[in-house]
Amino acid sequence: MKITAIGVHSAFATGEYQQVVTTGQAFELAMKIAKKPEFKDASEDEIKAEIEKCSQKLYKPKWQSNFLIEFDAPGKNDKSPYRLLIDAGGDVRHALAAIGLTSADIDGVYISHPHADHIGGMEYLALTTLFNPFYTPAKKEWLGGQFIADKLFLEYKSWPMPPGNAKPDVFIHRKVLEPLKRAVGPGMDTVQGVPDVNLDTYFNVQLVGKQENGQTKKQKFLDGEGHWTMIPLFAMHVISSSEEMASYGICLQHSSGYNVLMPTDTQHMMPPQLVAHYRRADRIYMDCETSKYPSGVHPHLSALMNHMDADIQKKCLLYHYDGADNVPEEMFYGILKAGDSHEYPFVEE
Repeated sequence: MKITAIGVHSAFATGEYQQVVTTGQAFELAMKIAKKPEFKDASEDEIKAEIEKCSQKLYKPKWQSNFLIEFDAPGKNDKSPYRLLIDAGGDVRHALAAIGLTSADIDGVYISHPHADHIGGMEYLALTTLFNPFYTPAKKEWLGGQFIADKLFLEYKSWPMPPGNAKPDVFIHRKVLEPLKRAVGPGMDTVQGVPDVNLDTYFNVQLVGKQENGQTKKQKFLDGEGHWTMIPLFAMHVISSSEEMASYGICLQHSSGYNVLMPTDTQHMMPPQLVAHYRRADRIYMDCETSKYPSGVHPHLSALMNHMDADIQKKCLLYHYDGADNVPEEMFYGILKAGDSHEYPFVEE
């Protein structure tokens, strides 16, 4: 299993603009300077002015907290790896583009909670995979050359939904499902003339975690010769309108016993009974604020430094920060940058 951090910044990070010159523009400018005599004696200011004329603004976004997990097992296209997003970020298409992927490469997504910086990319995933006739071999076969809207409209009475192997999986706790449907419903209700378009039209919805009958539903992912079992983990994120809003993190347990904990957006060990999960984990992807004024809905760096046991600190990869210059060296396992990846199960040398 390979975990890549494709978004590591705070929910309100915006990124910055930089003035850049492309390779082609630089070549044209160099040729102009080489060929035109008046440039040979040009001052630094004059050269700078010429560079500014052909430069353009490059936006370097900071997309929010989301991860890509790749399992060494066949995905929807019957080719390895199976790619699972952990949350969809503020707009996951940009985070995916940064690592050379699109929605066509994504097999599933796990949604931890319905905040915009975690579900903002759901409409992109839904619409681009629905209207992609080649998303999977099963999708191509099911369509039989028909346009998706015609297929859904003309054959509505006989088969109202695309089959599960023709659309991405969504793994979600039942308490998160209804809020997600309310949040993304209007943007997805866009298939011309087709009634009852909903989340199930676009995604193969798989409930995980505690069910109404008291059973806990787990999800197993094959990974080479072993497998990983994914179990949602309740943790407090924020109290909204006097009601709790959990962020359901996940425990990933390998068949060898190795354990990866991804609490997602949580207040630090809230409730305190979560400490057992932190102690059991071999690696922890830890949400971490570094802002001057703590929000109270995420663990702040100061809390992790002052109140987290040293043995747990050593397991933590920190992310979701505004800046990490004041993190003491050697205290945590590491600080994630966008694009960082790790493979598991991991054996410390």
